[in-house]
Amino acid sequence: MTFLKRSGAPLPDHILQSAERIRADADGMSRREFIATASTFGASAATAYGLIGLAAPTAAKAQNAQTGGTVRLRSTLRGMKDPRTFDFNALANFSRGWLEYLVQYNNDGTFSPMLAESWDVSDDATVYTFNLRQNATWNDGSPFTAEDVAFNIERFCEKGFEGNSMASRFAVIVDQDAGRLMDGVVEVVDDKTLRLNLPAPDITLIAAVSDYASAIVPQSYSADTMLTKPVGTGAYLPESYDVGVKGVLTKNPDHTYWKEDAAWLDRIEFIDYGEDPASFLAAAEADEIDAIDVIEGEFVLLFDTIDGWERHETVSAGTILARCNQAAEVDGTTPYADPRVRKALAMAVDNSKVLELAYSGQGEPAENHHVCPIHPEYADVGAPVFDPEGAAALMAEAGMADFEHDLISLDAGFWRDTGDAMGAQIRDAGIKLKRTIIPSSNFWNSWDKYPFSVTNWNHRPLGIITLAIAYRSGEAWNESAYANPEFDAVVTEALQQPDVEERRELMAVAQKMMVDDGVIIQPYWRSMFNHTKTNLKGCPVHVAQEMRVADIYWEA
Repeated sequence: MTFLKRSGAPLPDHILQSAERIRADADGMSRREFIATASTFGASAATAYGLIGLAAPTAAKAQNAQTGGTVRLRSTLRGMKDPRTFDFNALANFSRGWLEYLVQYNNDGTFSPMLAESWDVSDDATVYTFNLRQNATWNDGSPFTAEDVAFNIERFCEKGFEGNSMASRFAVIVDQDAGRLMDGVVEVVDDKTLRLNLPAPDITLIAAVSDYASAIVPQSYSADTMLTKPVGTGAYLPESYDVGVKGVLTKNPDHTYWKEDAAWLDRIEFIDYGEDPASFLAAAEADEIDAIDVIEGEFVLLFDTIDGWERHETVSAGTILARCNQAAEVDGTTPYADPRVRKALAMAVDNSKVLELAYSGQGEPAENHHVCPIHPEYADVGAPVFDPEGAAALMAEAGMADFEHDLISLDAGFWRDTGDAMGAQIRDAGIKLKRTIIPSSNFWNSWDKYPFSVTNWNHRPLGIITLAIAYRSGEAWNESAYANPEFDAVVTEALQQPDVEERRELMAVAQKMMVDDGVIIQPYWRSMFNHTKTNLKGCPVHVAQEMRVADIYWEA
């Protein structure tokens, strides 16, 4: 067998065997699954596609790019904070102006180089080698080195730092007793090479360093001064940041940016119009903005009617769900600690109907386990049971027939519509329920504490990542307070399995546990849409709602 190389290292046998299976058997591993997996192990997009006999999509290049100018983007502006605690992608979209990432995740499931020019992953996913970009520097003039990356990995592993979701992504190298990076894991090979020697396999670390919470900060970093004394590798600097109103990035004239054919704009304005899509539409019609980050439902069609604007869309594992907080107290009791109560609520909801009513059918029904068919390791465990009569009977069996549930959501768009649609079905099943609507300006302050609420979740490259960061016991983003040692053990084993087909078998077990334990009601997967002016390029909708500011330009 001829080994195709990436950065001088052979691709693992299980990758090459998967390629052969795809070419020989249409029922084998899907093309997207294979491309995502091969890319994780360091294959370029050209190599990954070539292994299955396809040509890689041609990377979009700037055509007739105009140098200079201003772009006005609709966005949400929340309080800026330490990137490893980012819990909303819009925070990262602004900080991308100067804080960048090792790896970039793309809509086709591949990973491509950013500050890491290339990487190698051993066959068993225990050794990761990052080859850093030679021409990247910090904007204060200092070199960007492997020591800087080592500093960031140490930060990621500080489990006790409140809100640090990166600790769950790097759990394989966290000393769980000490709550910090294990000794001897990080090896600085030279100024531009860093190696991670894991104590156990983990196939998710490339995806982890592409996530919006993994921005690379300098060793001098302070959350208190990240806006006033910004140091990063990117081409822009923050001029202002007014929460809920407006933030501005301006091009840094004193920094030589490492990326060619990029950073054309002089000024990028992020303007917050709240969460009501009607306000986005009004702003576009009044020529107050040039692009929106995301739009949904009937407003997709309304934006289509605006002259000089165009639609962009992509399939996604972005979603919305309702979850019971199993540890939450209501009047001195913990009503959602009983799985019968949670399962009864799920049985009362027809996911397909919610998709139709709340999201105009612009997506696919989900299956109450938060792993999407476009994830490489998705396992088909069947559709959830819709049984309103059985739901009422199960609620009564749990002694909760007279309990009034309170389904909480924020006050706009698909969040409110989804809560309304689910709430109506739960009531139709004979289960008592009221709806509480909280303004978006306040909702996110306690998003992980509500007893029963609606939350949206961003796309993640691998399904196992979502299960690990959102449902393992004690994790920072575990808003359901799900704590099942058997589930934790299966997730841990799946994280260690580099072969996607074998990992799928473990995922089937974990997904079934999610459904059987009634952890979430997940009505649908969201197709993602945005709109831009037709001569504005470089910001089509991204599967994880990224806005890559260095790539945006006006077409001359």
